Amino acid sequence: MEDYLSEKEQWEWVKGQVRSSGPWVIAAVVVVFAGVAGWRWWQDRQDAARLGANDRLMQMVQALQRGDRTQAFSLVTQMERDNPDSPYTDQAKLLAARVYVDDSSFDKAAAQLDSVAQHSRDRELATIARQRLARVQIAQGKPDAALETLKGTDGGAFAARYHEVRGDAYYAKGDKASALAEYRSAQSGGREDNAALLTLKIAELAGDAPVSAKAEPLVSAPAAPAGAAK
Repeated sequence: MEDYLSEKEQWEWVKGQVRSSGPWVIAAVVVVFAGVAGWRWWQDRQDAARLGANDRLMQMVQALQRGDRTQAFSLVTQMERDNPDSPYTDQAKLLAARVYVDDSSFDKAAAQLDSVAQHSRDRELATIARQRLARVQIAQGKPDAALETLKGTDGGAFAARYHEVRGDAYYAKGDKASALAEYRSAQSGGREDNAALLTLKIAELAGDAPVSAKAEPLVSAPAAPAGAAK
């Protein structure tokens, strides 16, 4: 009810309750008002934190557009310190990882991706980070680590991508039979955004690829984040 009353009206209501119900009601009223005030304070604090994290993510994007990577990475550090549990911070780390991959700084990219995969409260972002971490590990020459990263999960909505990355890891290990099986699972799972390359991978391993197709690399580079979140 207090949501619909002014502060003066709320105070008059409290006094009326005390007069009609006795002094014992004061404690209960104080607890109620303190609880409401505390909840509002917490909600305001959370809203401010979310807005602050979003602003910093936008600043990071703008810094990268200017080519100012020092500022961009500084903003990631600030977000990790001030908003460690925010999905905007996770998106910033995914974006930072993309930049590191472009520079072939795979160790730094892996650190950012592992942080999101292990600690993000957003299940989808964690799933994306895990897939991209596995790709980076393949690029590092660590296919066994990539398979371990993807172990124990089907990837959910990203299942087809997970199968393809597992296929890349098996191919890097020289296990072409397992790679082919994973590629076919990815294809049957509807990996439409990478359908052409996936078809070439399957054809090559099945022995049906044209000579020109065999020059294509079987392990694709880590995918760039769409809007820093996909």
